[in-house]
Amino acid sequence: MFPRRDTCDKSMIGIPKITFSYAYSMDTTPDLLSLRIVRAISEHGTISEAARVLGYSQPALSQHLTRAQSRLGLALVVRSGRGVRLTEAGRALASHAVTVLNAVDAASAELAELAGLSSGTVRIAAFPTASSTLVPRLIRQLRQQHPNLTVNYVEAEPPQALQLLRDGSADLAITFSYPEDRADPHLSRDGSHTTVPLFTEPVVLVLPDTHPLAKADSVSLADLANDAWIAGCALCRGHLLALCNIEGFAPEIGLETDNALAVLSFVSRGLGVALLPQLALSSLTLPEGVSIHAPQPSSERTIQYVIQPGATRIPSVATTIATLTALGGDVWGLKDYPAQG
Repeated sequence: MFPRRDTCDKSMIGIPKITFSYAYSMDTTPDLLSLRIVRAISEHGTISEAARVLGYSQPALSQHLTRAQSRLGLALVVRSGRGVRLTEAGRALASHAVTVLNAVDAASAELAELAGLSSGTVRIAAFPTASSTLVPRLIRQLRQQHPNLTVNYVEAEPPQALQLLRDGSADLAITFSYPEDRADPHLSRDGSHTTVPLFTEPVVLVLPDTHPLAKADSVSLADLANDAWIAGCALCRGHLLALCNIEGFAPEIGLETDNALAVLSFVSRGLGVALLPQLALSSLTLPEGVSIHAPQPSSERTIQYVIQPGATRIPSVATTIATLTALGGDVWGLKDYPAQG
């Protein structure tokens, strides 16, 4: 089930109270859902967050955990401050969960291939700009070519999309990264995911057309050291700070939004200047009062997809990847925005 938000986030509600009965033989073989639950609790620290990422209501997850603890004859979680922590038994179970669940997923994928299944489900997570550009084209293509394939989609910035992938709540994440970003969430050393580039896109400078540099062919960021800046998401903000640092100044950021249309609206009213990836402009009509320029130094970002190791053995994921990579650059909706001068 795809992750959903609960109506409340009371992490201490529903922590199972355990009464063990030994009138029967204990079964110390954990079920798959229990493995997923303890792994999620290990990563997130609360019952409510574990329920959210797994796509269950908190009461349903707590009830399953209570039954699992009674059947195993061991407590798996205990209260700890405002959250919960795993007991020694819970930690032991969590330490094996990733290996076991990956093996089960791989086995399921092989069986699906052998069975020649023509249907399935793929869960995709992607960043906001992709929601209005890449994702609609991808989903339309999948539905036209594979009508029996169910496609679920959730919007998430790259760090959150990668977390959904790690949690097992998404099968494929479409993300972006900037070069030499030391905080790049894709830099995994544990082999927990595989990143495959799709294309790179330029980052452009957006100025009010009343700006003194609005008629320039290209604009040095250093010449904008005294301007007010508009920043985007955490990754985009970090990229802006890094570029400005290279030019020897720290930008004065007064407005922040990851909504490209809002950025253009702010700029058109002379409220600041901004950097925007070209993809963010591809589905928008530029408002009056805005000019687009090539910044100096130039910059770009990489659009990519991310999967867990072995995911290509799952037919629905393999089909989605094939469709995604087959879409050429001309169908991504990218427009050519030359510097205005």
